[in-house]
Amino acid sequence: MAKVISLYTGAGGMDYGFEAAGFETSVAVELDHDCCETLRHNRKWTVIERSIFEVPTGEILERGKLKRGDAGLLIGGPPCQPFSKSGYWARGDSKRLDDPRANTLSAYMRVVEEALPQVFVLENVTGLAFSGKDEGLKFLLEKIQRINRATKSNYKPYSKLPNAAAYGVPQLRERFVMVASRDGKPFRFPPPTHGDFSRKSAWLELGLQPFRTAWDALADVEPASDEDLAVRGKWAELLPSIPEGQNYLWHTDRGGGLPLFGWRRRYWTFLLKLARNRPSWTIQAQPGPAVGPFHWSNRRLSLRELCRLQTFPDNVSIQGGRSSAQRQVGNAVPPLLAEIIGREIRTQLLELRPLKQAPLLLPKDRSSTLPPPSQPKPVPRSFRKLVGNHEAHPGTGKGYNARTREESAA
Repeated sequence: MAKVISLYTGAGGMDYGFEAAGFETSVAVELDHDCCETLRHNRKWTVIERSIFEVPTGEILERGKLKRGDAGLLIGGPPCQPFSKSGYWARGDSKRLDDPRANTLSAYMRVVEEALPQVFVLENVTGLAFSGKDEGLKFLLEKIQRINRATKSNYKPYSKLPNAAAYGVPQLRERFVMVASRDGKPFRFPPPTHGDFSRKSAWLELGLQPFRTAWDALADVEPASDEDLAVRGKWAELLPSIPEGQNYLWHTDRGGGLPLFGWRRRYWTFLLKLARNRPSWTIQAQPGPAVGPFHWSNRRLSLRELCRLQTFPDNVSIQGGRSSAQRQVGNAVPPLLAEIIGREIRTQLLELRPLKQAPLLLPKDRSSTLPPPSQPKPVPRSFRKLVGNHEAHPGTGKGYNARTREESAA
């Protein structure tokens, strides 16, 4: 069984996926205490609870009972704030490589160079390769070349922006993934196995299954009786008036409800509600009180439901309070996506026998029991005072915040 070194492990999303693909985590490095408690509670992996900047590679190898070159895999997703799209749009720009938090990329590559795994897998936000803002990607490519020269290895990186839903994850979630083999073997990312349910003819022609949906993931989940899932805040009572699969845009002059808001004047996740017959939208790590996706029953998602939408194994229990648990799950790589990639690495790069069984973390198809959507309720009287003509957003870089920055600069 190929051994794994795991960096920036978080709650273990990548690890559970590679575990399902036949790998074993020998040592995990993670700073967050609650994440470490989650890892210790669920698995017997060796966990180093310190910052990667404080942990020498020699210690990682020793604690994992490995020597340089022994590890089959090194995996990890360095914290991504400098490269996140949300950060870019919130400020109109971001420091990216000049942001001290980008040093996490350097720390990851330091372990690659000093541990020399057979294969490394690096996951990050799509903004790492954002067109015209790809300093992070260029840094990685240049660093790989330097490592090859210094160690006489031949890491050849292959990267892609896979959408997890295309592989059976019941969630629309796009991430950057880089895979590189020490001996330079080429890697082909697996082709999609699932397609958009609304284009039935397309996925039938390609031999694809329909997307796994929120219903597939959540149909048999009952929230714990002591879990407080009520929606709070000034917009809570407006949520029942929004149909399944819609958000605040329903209540604009271009939606089907009342004109309460301006078109695209809010974040997409504002009052966003799941549709039973579609994949979930991306689970948020730190949502505000009005940030979805919310359950179609007009409540917050339970912790087990969050885990199901991320394809965590049911035998994994997230430790810590609600905010911490949501952050752990929301920041994780969907384990099923890691399992699918891990199965390909087994055969293409490590020449291990292929797994005959279907992916272990793929949700069941429950479409035969799918009920019709619930009907939305009328808008409460207290919100009807918002009815009126509301200005639409003028376009990217032209909103209120952008104008304020321009005026300040002038």
